[in-house]
Amino acid sequence: MPDAVLDLVIVDGPALTTVYVIAAVLFVYLLGREASARWVLTAIVVLLVGAMIGGGVLWFAVYILDLFGGPVVEQVWLWVPGAFAASLLAIWNLWRSRWWRKLIALLSIPVFVLTAVLGINAAYGIDRTVANLLGVSTAQKGDIRDPNIDPPPPDPAEPLYTTWTAPEGMPDTGEVGTPDPPVPNTASGFPARAAEYYLPPAALVENPPRLPLVIMMMGQPGDPDASWIAEVLDKHAADHDGLAPIAIVVDQLSDPTVDPLCLDTDLGKAETYVMQDVVPWAKLHLNVLQGPQFTTVAGYSNGGGCAAYFGAKYPETFGNILAIAPTEYAGVEHAADVLASVFGGDQAAYDAVKPEAIMAAKAPYADSTAIFAVGEADREFAPGTERLADAARAAGMNITYYEVPGGDHGVSGLVGGLEEGFTLLYPRLGLAAPATAEEGR
Repeated sequence: MPDAVLDLVIVDGPALTTVYVIAAVLFVYLLGREASARWVLTAIVVLLVGAMIGGGVLWFAVYILDLFGGPVVEQVWLWVPGAFAASLLAIWNLWRSRWWRKLIALLSIPVFVLTAVLGINAAYGIDRTVANLLGVSTAQKGDIRDPNIDPPPPDPAEPLYTTWTAPEGMPDTGEVGTPDPPVPNTASGFPARAAEYYLPPAALVENPPRLPLVIMMMGQPGDPDASWIAEVLDKHAADHDGLAPIAIVVDQLSDPTVDPLCLDTDLGKAETYVMQDVVPWAKLHLNVLQGPQFTTVAGYSNGGGCAAYFGAKYPETFGNILAIAPTEYAGVEHAADVLASVFGGDQAAYDAVKPEAIMAAKAPYADSTAIFAVGEADREFAPGTERLADAARAAGMNITYYEVPGGDHGVSGLVGGLEEGFTLLYPRLGLAAPATAEEGR
């Protein structure tokens, strides 16, 4: 598929508007089959039946099959029944109609399906382009400025912001790419999709400083797309002389339809992949500071639950957690099935891998900072996020619970959580001076 098509923006703009207009025109044409009371009544019944079938299918997909990895936003409950209703109307137009109406009706069905897919995608706003929606990475294979110093030098005692001066000619923005060669899966054998990295402006100069490290995971369905964290960190870098963490967004799923629970299960050794493949590789091959204070595990939705799990279990590796709209624990959306299929009915074993239980067992944490963010309109994920924050606070972590004003479980919650999270983390990472008491109010 040509790059021009893959890079087409589909969450707003002319491409999305064009699809909406075409679908509306087709729907009106099919609806206006004839001017009679009988047809009006028939069309109403067809649309209602189609909408009910669509609602039932969606309910089964969300709550029985868990195809979406948890609850869906409200707009999905409009788009799916709407697409089914319009498609059933198109099917009804196949009977007792002329050949051109039959042809238009047949062509309308995929248009209605596509419109619903794009409408749902736009409601979340995470997959901005055709490539994102298809799970295809268009990031270029890039130069990560691999220091490859084994062992890496000790971290400096002084915060970086006190010793760094941005050189002339430093780029205004950072760089997104895929590592070449890719992050290995030697220890785990986990079939992860290609990771993407973000290098801030300060990492792109001739003699770059070592910078903090962020390992991030996205949601389900989803892919390891670094564009969102890159966008947020570019804004922070612009306010801090090009300084920002180096980030690598990795795949904890292997497939958008699969949830290995961030554990080592029959679905794949996701935990081994992150902890024994990704972390050692990142610490050696990215020009990063080594201590846990400078190492953050971050995530959104499914990835946010993973971040809470890894940060709770491995404080010696991750001194910071940034969990945005996280799942409360692995498989929370279908806990009974996970209990039976993964843990063989052993409730104690299942409970033991829940972040809240891990936090209680490891308390008190000596030096862990955790930020739990969720959109204020994300009522499905907010209660679990707050419970995780409460458990982390009780375990002695330095906690912030933040509700993104107006945020939902889509792009507004993700970006708002990242922006606030890194605002709070910058002083701890040595990238900014600590906030004064007045600034903190």
